Amino acid sequence: MIIYNVTINIENDVREEWLNWMKTVHIPDVMQTGYFLENKICKLLVEEEQGTTYSIQYTAANLKDLEEYQQLHAPRLQKDVAEKYANKFVAFRSVLEVV
Repeated sequence: MIIYNVTINIENDVREEWLNWMKTVHIPDVMQTGYFLENKICKLLVEEEQGTTYSIQYTAANLKDLEEYQQLHAPRLQKDVAEKYANKFVAFRSVLEVV
């Protein structure tokens, strides 16, 4: 199993709207690609100087599925977020293997 982790720090003035949009639009769009088995949203429990940090985790069966998703779908879906919340967030992605 592979976990595709997207860590995002979102500015507090759009946090609630962003979280709702993630739950109702973006994450369902990612899941509809068929490459992931499940997902979860986690909130980091640390005091931030700015914004709030979340970890969105998508579980894929294998690395091949994740790589295919990244080639075929990720650019379009990431662009949607970047356009909707321009200059309101920073994000980084990591890939983990469940051992």
